[in-house]
Amino acid sequence: MNTRVSRVTTLLLQRLTRTLERHLPTAVAGDDTGVHQARVTSRRLREAVPVLATGLEGSKAGKAERKIRRLTQALGTVRELDVTLGLLDNLARSPQLSRTAVEDVRAHVIAERDSRRAEMLKRLDRVNMEKLGRRLASVGAALDEAPDEPWRKALGAQLLKRSRRLAAAIEDAGHMYAPEGLHQVRIAAKKLRYGLELAADSGTRQAAPHVRTIKRVQDMLGKLHDLQVLETHVAAVQAEPHPGRTPSRAALEELARNIEDQCRHLHGRYVASLPALREATAAIRKTIVPQVAHTPRRRRPLKMSLASAGETSRAAQTRRTARAAASTATGGR
Repeated sequence: MNTRVSRVTTLLLQRLTRTLERHLPTAVAGDDTGVHQARVTSRRLREAVPVLATGLEGSKAGKAERKIRRLTQALGTVRELDVTLGLLDNLARSPQLSRTAVEDVRAHVIAERDSRRAEMLKRLDRVNMEKLGRRLASVGAALDEAPDEPWRKALGAQLLKRSRRLAAAIEDAGHMYAPEGLHQVRIAAKKLRYGLELAADSGTRQAAPHVRTIKRVQDMLGKLHDLQVLETHVAAVQAEPHPGRTPSRAALEELARNIEDQCRHLHGRYVASLPALREATAAIRKTIVPQVAHTPRRRRPLKMSLASAGETSRAAQTRRTARAAASTATGGR
């Protein structure tokens, strides 16, 4: 068994499990950073568990996957609204925008966030983290006992499929500002990045630069998506009846235009990044996938290697003794 590689994958699962256990209590307490970190970690676990559990016997990977999926779904909607509130904080500092309009939208978002947070807590209460930890540990133990590494081919096939999907999404989106097409590129980039991070964490060093390239574009498209979500909240406030006081329609329209301008600016940056993104996607198919899918040769046990080295040393000593005797017999010529 290639214990070195198996140990790397087991430690990876252990590290992700500890990270999730660390951030989940702060997420439940309402900390937006805790929600974000717990959600990102749950996504990484959702990527790692089904791949690493390929061909394993005796693990409880399926049950672990279902619980992790529930965590991601529970944390998702609250995280999105936390980001929206952060964007509104930035807009409130702009002297060109009406503070009243921003606060009207903020009140709308906070009301929705409180409702979704209550739902999140109900969902999280149904997830037994102690049991999830045991199931993830069973996957790690099965990895250590496995005689080979079928997860490598599974990860290689997944990266190949996702790189092709990202390339297709890029072409479908084109160069026009089309929110739905850009949304599909973002999703495809995110899924490819998580798989590529798993490759890098499990020993494929050449994957790291491509992770950075894809992450830059994903972050860019993520900000664009967050602004588009904020646009929907502004539109909802514009459509609401406002008994008692009427917010300035012009102020809300100015806020919507400002957000739209930011969206188009980010789209321009995305278009400029396309050559690097296409290059990374092609390199993943050509270079990274073969490296990931290749199972390293098993190393000889250390005792065999030492014995072999000893035999080689003795043979060399015998040859040197023979040469010295021959040299003496011929007078040192």
